[in-house]
Amino acid sequence: MAKTVRDESTASAYWAAVNTFCSLENVHVVADAPVGCYNLVGVAVMDYTDAVPYLENLTPTSLTEMEIASSGSSAVVQETLDKLGECGKQIILISSAESEMIGSDHQSLLEMRYPEVKFFPSNSLGENEWQGRDRALAWLFDRFDDGRPAHVEPGTVSIIGPTYGCFNSPSDLAEVKRLITGAGARLKRVFPFESRVEEISELKNSELIVVMYREFGRELAEKIGRPVLYAPFGLEESAAFILSIGDITGNRPQAERFLADEKRTTLKPLWDLWRGPQSEWFPTIRFGVAASKSYARGLEQFLSVEMGMQCLFSHDSAETDNSAVRDEIMQKQPQFLFGRMPDKIYLAETESRTRFIPAGFPGPIVRRALGTPFMGHSGAVWLIQEIVNALYDILFNFLPITRRQAAPSTPMPSVSWTPEANAALEEIVKKAPFISQISFGRELKQKAEALASQLGKETVTPELLRKLS
Repeated sequence: MAKTVRDESTASAYWAAVNTFCSLENVHVVADAPVGCYNLVGVAVMDYTDAVPYLENLTPTSLTEMEIASSGSSAVVQETLDKLGECGKQIILISSAESEMIGSDHQSLLEMRYPEVKFFPSNSLGENEWQGRDRALAWLFDRFDDGRPAHVEPGTVSIIGPTYGCFNSPSDLAEVKRLITGAGARLKRVFPFESRVEEISELKNSELIVVMYREFGRELAEKIGRPVLYAPFGLEESAAFILSIGDITGNRPQAERFLADEKRTTLKPLWDLWRGPQSEWFPTIRFGVAASKSYARGLEQFLSVEMGMQCLFSHDSAETDNSAVRDEIMQKQPQFLFGRMPDKIYLAETESRTRFIPAGFPGPIVRRALGTPFMGHSGAVWLIQEIVNALYDILFNFLPITRRQAAPSTPMPSVSWTPEANAALEEIVKKAPFISQISFGRELKQKAEALASQLGKETVTPELLRKLS
């Protein structure tokens, strides 16, 4: 029996190609695709969210039912390319699921009529978003490398990975660049963001490559053949990252000075929170993660291993059954959930009191400010700040607030509790944030006794408690 996948987490390799190629400053992408499904998402929505970036360098071929059913797409491809003419950019033609289903292959056409145009088969039906990005990045290097031998420039570092559709990319990229230059290295290229086609060859002249995400980029880094580091999360990884950059680029003394300065400056708010009364909350915090591999792994490593919080689950959203994620959220009730829009929907479906923090796409979330990183030292401080602020907010919501209430006309009858109901109440209260458990338990007990009286019962049972959940 075929299995239905609920809420597919990643886009297809077609969107991987679009988000990769359109990130290059002087590339124009022509998509052999229907205009509505592909153009409107890419260009008709203005830049109000990272989830749907504004792609001014994307043009579909207006593929229709007629081309799909009978004539093929060569004619509409030619028409689109002729209209674009000399646009001053490198044109890349990519296939979509529709053109792949009818077997469109425009390599011969381009070689004869448009030799400057490159064709990239996106394999939309066969690969997911991360596989597609990996192949697209390697393909760009293969097609646009100048063919000259590498001339490694000492002390230089290039970053591979930042593309459209990557969660929190601007802020995390700014933090990674800050760590690289602070460690004494010189930033050579950020690819594909901040790069042009003719600059792709410069990647091989870097002394060190930093791969921004664990989901993709490693294939190209290995092709270039330089030492590779991944962008870090938390304290230990960030310290090792800084010192490794210093070792590889011959700047160890500068890296050590920078790390010592980081502990006195950037990380000072973290030490203040750790030494303050808030530190007593950290071991009581239970959290879950459903995000792409980099963020799922990084959040678990920092918050659980380093800060001592309780990680109930951490899932790579590209490899996880979303129905299982929904069940786990419902059963374990984390106090914090770092996730995507599907996970926020699951919380709403189960009426959970979990505090949701966006940590991945899909989702209508804007992450363009440079002050909200997850990576590096700045990311560690920002994450703990967000958690502590949320805990204060939770505490506020449970503070007793004086309300003017009319006294009940008749006193509420006395209601007893069975031992099983008391045990069930204790288990429910344990799932509430530690700082609010007393208030939460008192409120829940009052609601249960009021419901029992309303139903004409003299005893609270576990079955009655379940009606409140």
